[in-house]
Amino acid sequence: MALVRLIEYAEATPEVRSVYDDIMQTRGVDWINNFWKALANDPAQLRRMWHNVKQVMAPGALDPLLKEMIYVAVSATNGCEYCTHSHTAAARKKGMSDAMLMELMAVVGLANETNRLTNGLRVEVDPQFR
Repeated sequence: MALVRLIEYAEATPEVRSVYDDIMQTRGVDWINNFWKALANDPAQLRRMWHNVKQVMAPGALDPLLKEMIYVAVSATNGCEYCTHSHTAAARKKGMSDAMLMELMAVVGLANETNRLTNGLRVEVDPQFR
């Protein structure tokens, strides 16, 4: 259960509705997910976060599918169940297959394991890597 009330579209202020409308139009959906409904308790933060998402996740040097897959990897590593589900769904919508997800999780698991081992052993960085 959320720690704050989720702000539904029907009860949202005009400022919040304008962000909700932009989210739905940009994503090509007819609903607002619970993350945005929770953030709507602070309309300025809702607007700022949506602006950041639109800017960072837009096509650029990295294609949108790769960005979603990176988001899945970070979310899984950080233990954010909501973001892992949300961005896995977004990545699937952009073409990620089950095989790609499994390979991504294998890389995430390997990186987390080797990172912990390296940090635990305090391995000095090779000069060739600098």
